[in-house]
Amino acid sequence: MNADFPRVLTLLRKERGISQKQAAAELGISQALLSHYEKGIRECGLDFLIRCADFYGVSCDYLLGRSPDRTGSKLTVEDIPEPDSLGKENVFRGGILPVLNKKLIANSLNILFDLLSKAENKSLVSEVSSFLMLSVYRMFRVVYAVNPKNQAGMFTVPKPVSSAYASAAMEICEANAQAIATGQPVGGMEPVTQVESLAVTTEILSQNYPLFSSSLLNLIQNSEDRISSVYSVKKN
Repeated sequence: MNADFPRVLTLLRKERGISQKQAAAELGISQALLSHYEKGIRECGLDFLIRCADFYGVSCDYLLGRSPDRTGSKLTVEDIPEPDSLGKENVFRGGILPVLNKKLIANSLNILFDLLSKAENKSLVSEVSSFLMLSVYRMFRVVYAVNPKNQAGMFTVPKPVSSAYASAAMEICEANAQAIATGQPVGGMEPVTQVESLAVTTEILSQNYPLFSSSLLNLIQNSEDRISSVYSVKKN
């Protein structure tokens, strides 16, 4: 059994809010044996794996850490909903600020990824995408930690090192992206050849992205205001 199984098994039990004794009784084993499974001391058989999947309503692939989706499905482009899809997941409560900032970021990302598509460089797309995913991951963990009842088992990287490790990974992504962008790629990556297609001015932004350009320009201004405030504090 792989290392993810004990973590996911424990996470599912705690998310359901039941004790080891209760879970063991439902699964038809002793509490001591379940404790060994959750600690990774012993490996279970296929029949127990299937029993757990049925009991918690998840797939075996999810239990084994082979899929982050509880159903075990693998995402394709068609499976991912659009950011502005209708539904309760896209309804924000508690003020205008979350909606405003979400739109600024989402609209800016539309421009960024359109430019990346024009670059026609898979390595650059990968490094930029990984950097952004890591930044969302870091902030999600911050928000997740607000409620102390949220289970740490949702993550494989321990909390004490998660932010620093993610920061280091982001630095690597940014360095690789910079190397590609400046025509000095490393590790077998290819430089950007479609340089002219990435010509950008405020006029071009307004012409090519009439709906999104103001969001990007506002995001740039907000970001530089934040950077300037930090710089002025350090300078003083």
